[in-house]
Amino acid sequence: MSTTLTMDKQSIMAKSREEIAQKLPEGKWSEKQKVALTCRILFAQGHDSGLAGQITACDKHSGEYFTQPFGYGFDEITTDNLLKVNKDLEVIEGDGMPNPANRFHSWIYKARPDVGCIIHTHPPHVSALSMLERPLKISHMDTCMLYDDVAFLAKWPGVPVGNEEGEIISSILGNKRAALLCHHGLVVAGRTIEEACMLAIQCERAAKLQLLAEAAGEIKEINPALAKEAHDWILQDKRSKAGFAYYARRTQKEYDFTV
Repeated sequence: MSTTLTMDKQSIMAKSREEIAQKLPEGKWSEKQKVALTCRILFAQGHDSGLAGQITACDKHSGEYFTQPFGYGFDEITTDNLLKVNKDLEVIEGDGMPNPANRFHSWIYKARPDVGCIIHTHPPHVSALSMLERPLKISHMDTCMLYDDVAFLAKWPGVPVGNEEGEIISSILGNKRAALLCHHGLVVAGRTIEEACMLAIQCERAAKLQLLAEAAGEIKEINPALAKEAHDWILQDKRSKAGFAYYARRTQKEYDFTV
């Protein structure tokens, strides 16, 4: 009789991947609802900074994307007040105006057809690292989803409302999923809304862990091959969706709202 106790690690991981793809739970929300939920989740995770920050989800066929109206905090966003805008930030659906800083999102979507969601926030620990002009260090299993996947913009180009800033930020991001922007904050480019939300949560957690560790001593490097293995393991699509569903349930329970 065969047993998994005699299987090698790679075979066990392959078997587990199949089970994860088939059995992990995920939410049944529309894209618009997931954008609103992402705003609420990130508010609960400390990513709010007044009116700063944008979350967008792009329709890859039309190039139009959902975003929150300028003048509202993340904790106020519902499907009823979301906007749909085009690449020039002209409103197609909804009332109000988008944040003018959404312009650099258009540049990222133009450069990265694989990206379905962009998150830009100013969370405290990422912002603290940005003030120190210090790149994000990945040295813990939980944060390995970010390993070799976070770019670093070392020079602040100023308020990101012009095309110049769009070129700079999209260029520094390259093919990575996130970037730490000095004297500014965080930008995440995910394949899906769920993936982007999970990456944003983990970027802030990684920055917090880094500041805690550096206050106590020198951060030690982790094995690159094992870190890459963990990166790919954690970033499985169904795992991102299950993680998003968890945070959505948790946030809705804590704040008692509907999207």
